[in-house]
Amino acid sequence: MMQVHLCTLCHGLASVLCNGKRVGGCTVDVTAMAQLFGYVDMTDSGFIAAILSIAFNPFFWNVVARWEHKTRALSRVCGSPHTACYCLGTVILMLNCVRSHCFTEAMKSQPKLEGLDSHWAYCSGLVILAVGTLFVISSFLALGFTGTFLGDYFGILMEAKVTSFPFSVLDNPMYWGSTAIYLGWSLMHASPAGLLLTAVVAISYTIAVLYEGPFTEEIYRRKQKGAKNK
Repeated sequence: MMQVHLCTLCHGLASVLCNGKRVGGCTVDVTAMAQLFGYVDMTDSGFIAAILSIAFNPFFWNVVARWEHKTRALSRVCGSPHTACYCLGTVILMLNCVRSHCFTEAMKSQPKLEGLDSHWAYCSGLVILAVGTLFVISSFLALGFTGTFLGDYFGILMEAKVTSFPFSVLDNPMYWGSTAIYLGWSLMHASPAGLLLTAVVAISYTIAVLYEGPFTEEIYRRKQKGAKNK
């Protein structure tokens, strides 16, 4: 159901961007996409700062978490794994605030797209933002602070895999909910710069999932193996 709605929304958005034209059965017109890029000043310092902040965040928390898992250095410095995890989580939250600020400022410094400056696009963006917020908040409530902020790298393992909502709907709802928030925010501001930055967010999270997923699964595989050996 969700995939159908997302596909319908994407086709509708592409139709707006492409003025309803279809090329070779595809909704995306190369000329229209070129025009979209034409709205964005890639050399703008605010736009570059937003890209750097988006790319840096998942890189930072993955490097630090891997380092902690290997050395337990943060746990020793902070006195316990829980305190260390809370410290890292606080830093991640602060970095996310910086990312959101850079994202918003980059949108403000760039022109709007007339095809998106409409009541329909604004309402669609508002709905997407609300859905994304729902996924982010419900993910946090399901995982807790340590579960959300890489507690398994600190040795704080959950008893079982979380399968309740929103994990019953899609994998990695925290990441995709955050992406949806940026997409909705961009549509509400009719911002082509915001749409491109949202794509960067999606790419950064995709890379993070590919990097984190196998490692986290290995952590829990070792836990299960250790439990069986006992």
